[in-house]
Amino acid sequence: MFKPNFRYTDKMVNNLTQIAVAREVILNSPLIPKWEVTLRREAIIRSAHSSTAIEGNPLSLEQVSDLAAGREITVRRKDRQEVLNYLEALERISEFAQRSPFKSEDLLEVHKTVTKETLENPEDEGIFRNRQVFVGNRISGEVIFMPPPTEQVHQLMNEFLEWFNSTAVSEIDPVIEAGLTHYELVRIHPFIDGNGRAARVIATLVLYKRGFDTKRFFALDDYYDQDRRGYYAALKSVDQSTLDLTGWLEYFTDGVAVSIKAVKDKVIGLSKDIKLLKEKGQIALTERQMKIVEKIIEKGAITNREMREMFGLSDEGIRKEISKLVKLRVVKRKSKGRSISYVLV
Repeated sequence: MFKPNFRYTDKMVNNLTQIAVAREVILNSPLIPKWEVTLRREAIIRSAHSSTAIEGNPLSLEQVSDLAAGREITVRRKDRQEVLNYLEALERISEFAQRSPFKSEDLLEVHKTVTKETLENPEDEGIFRNRQVFVGNRISGEVIFMPPPTEQVHQLMNEFLEWFNSTAVSEIDPVIEAGLTHYELVRIHPFIDGNGRAARVIATLVLYKRGFDTKRFFALDDYYDQDRRGYYAALKSVDQSTLDLTGWLEYFTDGVAVSIKAVKDKVIGLSKDIKLLKEKGQIALTERQMKIVEKIIEKGAITNREMREMFGLSDEGIRKEISKLVKLRVVKRKSKGRSISYVLV
């Protein structure tokens, strides 16, 4: 069975402490349910953009958002399909997490999902590699990483999955388990292509399955994409003779700490100024009402004219939307000369 080699350092423990505190803030914030949907959607879109961008996909965040919304965009077929594949894999995280034990067939299905109709040889989609591969610099031809020989892949994957499904992992912090899983899959490189994307999906699955990120609010891939050199340097820094993963886990927990802090700050910003949430807990708003409240938080107030421009509604339509918010005591009317605006209660 796979036996990870690492030790807890002060930096790692400090990161895990910060992560735990931020997570508690997120889970206990009186966040309006409709905003939870928005945060989850944003996290999935950012993850799909960042994870495919790391591998060279040129689509912008806006284009990925359009694809997620089902809109047609004019881009290369392969680039479009890569993003759609990753979005599908993330949407299926809860389904994959229910598979226990998680078998080779399940991992192959994840790989098939993230690579379908994108590989040069379609027969390489959803199967373990049958030939040697390496990670190299496309310009210089330099070999950056040489994974284990092809004939070892099945044994290594069996050993990894035995550990992955064992009771031993329940004794490891879920963030550490996700980091170990991510690295080992990248190290084994069990597929011809798509190893990084598959590893990042499985790391996300670990955090969901262990109950760490059940709300699916944060996108770790953002951290990797913002500093791709640092990401690859951290992966490459592991000594292949000892496989001591301490340095990699310091980097990985850094990333989780940064990513979850961003979510914590946003959650606090969205809910801190609404007194009703502190008095009555969560309330449900429509997406349009949610956008009105978000605009008030951003600017301090909103006018009827601004709402008409935002939604293309008539005066009567705007009155209906704002009257609901007034009735819920989320906003109140504020007169300023001839102009009428609305602010949070």
